[in-house]
Amino acid sequence: MNWTLNSGTSRWHSIVSAAVFSLALSVSEYGYCAEDLMALNAPGMGSSLVYSGVRGNGLRALRFDAGTGQLSTLGAVAELPKARWGVAHPTLPILYMTSDDGSAVGKVTAFAVDRRSGALQAIGEQSTGGSGPTHLWLDAISKTLLVANYGGGSVSSIALNSDGSLGALVSTIQHIGAGPHRRQASPHAHGVFLDAGAKHVLVPDLGTDRIYAHGFDRESRKLTEAGAEHAFVAAAGSGPRHLVFSKDQRFVHVLSELTAELTSLRWDAVQGQFAPVQSLPTHGTAFTGTKSGSEIASSQDGRFIYVGNRGENQLQVYAANAESGELTLIQTLACGGENPWTFALHSSGRWLLVANERSNRVNVFRVDAQSGKLTDTGQSAESPAPISLTFVD
Repeated sequence: MNWTLNSGTSRWHSIVSAAVFSLALSVSEYGYCAEDLMALNAPGMGSSLVYSGVRGNGLRALRFDAGTGQLSTLGAVAELPKARWGVAHPTLPILYMTSDDGSAVGKVTAFAVDRRSGALQAIGEQSTGGSGPTHLWLDAISKTLLVANYGGGSVSSIALNSDGSLGALVSTIQHIGAGPHRRQASPHAHGVFLDAGAKHVLVPDLGTDRIYAHGFDRESRKLTEAGAEHAFVAAAGSGPRHLVFSKDQRFVHVLSELTAELTSLRWDAVQGQFAPVQSLPTHGTAFTGTKSGSEIASSQDGRFIYVGNRGENQLQVYAANAESGELTLIQTLACGGENPWTFALHSSGRWLLVANERSNRVNVFRVDAQSGKLTDTGQSAESPAPISLTFVD
């Protein structure tokens, strides 16, 4: 069933009101009155909700106290197959999650969030234009949701209505190509990252060993395909997974999954082109197991880069040189469990949560803002086979 809703519709109001908030919501630009929005956005006691997708079928909620670092499990809140990635609306109590039931085309589902209980109510869904959606990026200015479809090897743009509900599927770009690794028989777009000028969407493709710089137009919300000159060719068989921009957007740091390599590139936002700067292994020289890079993130000030390494169950911290774009390893530590599938930095910049998939737990690390280094707090919460973490503050 297609639940895509139009802005300001009474159906949207009734679903959110009756199923989640039990409030008589009045109509405004976003479908809520100001008093309701203030109440719904008040997390209370400095706490945040954390939504964890699980490897099988389901979405679980946790409560995180940003004052103490305490994490507690709230329980299952939705039945959603392979919820690999989520993103929260910046101003409204809405969560967008990808899902993959094995169909030829995946979906993104919008949920209304009850900040007090963590309960979710599905309020709409939309096709992602390809199979196996695995990553999202929300551009609030153009009201666009960008999607990377891993299974189908494509990237799409979906319009958002003013009330946060899902609009139409606007555009889809299909990648082509393959690589030498057994997991590279076809394209596998693994992430979507909009640059600060909103002119380019950078897409690491695990299957083709490319980082594409597709064009993006905020007015039309359409993507335009990158030419060969707008695609960086990574090392054969490396499998680019995710990336982060430097603070000034002059550099891009890319984590490859298949070789667990960290590659720094100079980024020319005017030309939409890359130039190599540095490549580093994230695994030890004596390691002989399966290499698998998992996640990469940047500190708020851009001075530090955080990397997850599944093969050795480790986290790493790198200092970033703002002038050269080069990275220097300053810390390696255990992730607190097995198979750190992903991690997420809290908006305060003080905490990092790790989804240890084989341990069925989410572990809490403290971030030192001055040194950038991590400390395992020893705090954790149960979450069956977690594969995604999304904060709703």
